[in-house]
Amino acid sequence: MKVELVSYDEAWPKEFEREQAHLLSLVRPWLHGTIEHVGSTSVPGMSAKPIIDIMVGVRSLNESIDAIETLRTHGYCYYPYKPEYMHWFCKPSPEFRTHHIHLIPFKSALWYERVKFRDILRTNDTIAKQYAQLKHSLALENCQDREAYTRKKWPFIEKVLGY
Repeated sequence: MKVELVSYDEAWPKEFEREQAHLLSLVRPWLHGTIEHVGSTSVPGMSAKPIIDIMVGVRSLNESIDAIETLRTHGYCYYPYKPEYMHWFCKPSPEFRTHHIHLIPFKSALWYERVKFRDILRTNDTIAKQYAQLKHSLALENCQDREAYTRKKWPFIEKVLGY
């Protein structure tokens, strides 16, 4: 799948809020914690792939397995991407995505990592600019390989998180 970055869109926070309200009505039985806007679309001014990443806190992956069918019947496409860490969905289709939904155990290491990195990008302009530059160079190098693009960002993220 092609990697295409676009300039920050002021509509992204509202799009998140609409989707958050919709998700809340669907996943309430499995919700344990909060529903968070993560990823680059959650960082004001950050260029990003135009896909809203949403993290939904659940008690455990096993206890939220029934949420998969509920979300499927409401237009979310399930894919077992990193199934040991999350239940992952895209919307409206794998070929054209506007949203990624990640059901992740609330307060797990992955939960904290994503929130911490988002918050650092929101509050540290220097790191945000470095990350934006890295993303642009990786998008050029890996324009046809989304997995490589994502994987190659990880060393920077690890450094920022202090790993």
